[in-house]
Amino acid sequence: MTDLSDELLPTTRRALLHRLAVAQSEGRAPSMVAGVLRDGRLVWSGARSMVDGHAPTTDVQYRIGSITKTFVAVLVLRLRDEGLLDLADPLGRHLPGTPADGATVAQLLSHSAGLAAETPGPWWERTDGALRPELADILEAERPLRHPAGRVHHYSNPTYALLGALVERLRGEPWGEVLRREVLEPLGMDRTGLLPEHPHAGGFAVHPWADVLLPEPLTDTGRLAPAGQLWSTVADLAKWAAFLASGHEKVLSADTVAEMRRPAVGPEPGDWSGTYGLGLQLIQHDGRILHGHSGSMPGFTAGLWVSEADGLAAIAFANATSGTRTAAVAAELLALTAQHEPRIPEPWRPLAEFDEQLLALTGPWYWGAAPHSLRLTADRGLELSVLGRAGRAGRFRAEADGTWTGLNDYYAGETLRVVRAADGSVSHLDIGSFVFTREPYGPAEAVPGGVDPQGWRVY
Repeated sequence: MTDLSDELLPTTRRALLHRLAVAQSEGRAPSMVAGVLRDGRLVWSGARSMVDGHAPTTDVQYRIGSITKTFVAVLVLRLRDEGLLDLADPLGRHLPGTPADGATVAQLLSHSAGLAAETPGPWWERTDGALRPELADILEAERPLRHPAGRVHHYSNPTYALLGALVERLRGEPWGEVLRREVLEPLGMDRTGLLPEHPHAGGFAVHPWADVLLPEPLTDTGRLAPAGQLWSTVADLAKWAAFLASGHEKVLSADTVAEMRRPAVGPEPGDWSGTYGLGLQLIQHDGRILHGHSGSMPGFTAGLWVSEADGLAAIAFANATSGTRTAAVAAELLALTAQHEPRIPEPWRPLAEFDEQLLALTGPWYWGAAPHSLRLTADRGLELSVLGRAGRAGRFRAEADGTWTGLNDYYAGETLRVVRAADGSVSHLDIGSFVFTREPYGPAEAVPGGVDPQGWRVY
């Protein structure tokens, strides 16, 4: 075991090591290595191996499989943020001639373009990419679509091959080179790449009925590489997890990273365990929402999860094709850390400054007869809470024009306006046409449809 910090309590470190050891033993993995981050910093790592005294370190490379897709999604969103494409653009506008010409970039990122899950011909993960030299080779010509675009979530590896090709078309160079220059180098991830570099783990299959091993082939998957080719280390993916938590000024803003982890599409029919954003999986585990991705390639499994609410992330690798449930192990390591050492909240502090006019907006408001409260937050923000049994809450960001924009739930993207009477006093609040007044259904002139002139009464 390698322990990187004394910040975690001994009981926490023991619990993490125990979970990792059980997973390696019961999953019959030749080796496993894992790490936990707190507030963007690697605070624990551990490893187990079939070879006594020779456990992998956080610098040993493993194949990370579909975690690669999160990197490709970042490259695509960089293109969007630079104005080179729009997520609503059909793929054919930028990469014409594929079976997905009509699918939007957003649908491709969220696996809702309806494309087939796998390629035609032999299993692409164990065969050389030279078998599929062109984009036309990665999908069946007769039936490339399994569902109408935009209707359902259907996980598709060829989809991310198309996104990698999109990056190449708009950047004019191989996507792996774009990744190295635009993402890996700014984040200091010098142990992540398309092909392994020493030291790296070898991949194995473990016989289902006997404790014997079969080495798995090491293949370059060519056009399919954006779906799962990358190799990385716990130390490097710790930097990636920190980025997926808060962004990086040289790669993607925090706002765009938050957009990635917003649910874009539901799970496959009949599976309500998780959903998908723009290149990120979202799952529910132990009462918390995690974002990240699982990964597998012949000889390897991997998992990376981030809990925004807890300020935690966890990574786990194994060098066995199946049996280790590595993504579940990563989620459990995160949950164990949160259980043993729950996040300590920041101390309450008063606002550094405030506007008297905004302070006057705070307090009770009514949508019809449903009571709410409005409070002032940092940076002139507003927070609407429900006081009764009916209503909708929301957080709002202040805009330069004197309005506010909703940040979550029903009011996300909607505009909050303060409507004033002829004398300049506040008449009511308007949130996407919903009127909030200081009294239940009053003043009458502010309420849509008016108010019965006889007012409130007893029947």
